[in-house]
Amino acid sequence: MTRRVLGLAAAALTVTGTLLAGGALLPREAPPAPPPAEAVAAVLPVARSAVGLPRSRPVRLDVERIGVHTGLMMLGLNADGTVQVPEEPEDAGWYAPGYAPGEPGGAVILGHVDGKGRDGVFHDLGRMRRGDVIAVTRADGKTARFTVTSVERVAKNRFPAERVYGPLDHPALRLVTCGGSFDAATGHYRDNVIVYAE
Repeated sequence: MTRRVLGLAAAALTVTGTLLAGGALLPREAPPAPPPAEAVAAVLPVARSAVGLPRSRPVRLDVERIGVHTGLMMLGLNADGTVQVPEEPEDAGWYAPGYAPGEPGGAVILGHVDGKGRDGVFHDLGRMRRGDVIAVTRADGKTARFTVTSVERVAKNRFPAERVYGPLDHPALRLVTCGGSFDAATGHYRDNVIVYAE
């Protein structure tokens, strides 16, 4: 198993929590855990060096369909093992312990649907359609371009962690936010909206 996969597997063992929320609870919400280490090892594909780019930090996200043009922050883990999320609704962040956009694997970018009385960066994520283009500019100056293959809304308690975080033999991207109805009692949205792109 490569050092890269071992790192992802280690993160999978420590990440806990649920995904992004709207309202005043933005910084407390976190994505569901990636699949356990044994699941990652079981589905690990054979390396294909001809596919994808070397690892490089993403610095900008452009999604023409919904008018998103924003810089990207790096998100890691909080002291309690939950995943960091952007503090401001207008910000988007890359889950750095996972895959980088352009390298083989599913890179994950998180953003809020709303918060603090304002629309979030991913407010219109549910309007994305198959065939839409997403561009991610990397620190190495290269741009990884992805085409949307599907958009889904799922209940948070059925979040497809392996499909979102799992290893692949080709570069892929997942954009994640909240959606569905808002539960005023908990201060959380009941669902997640996930855009899959390759």
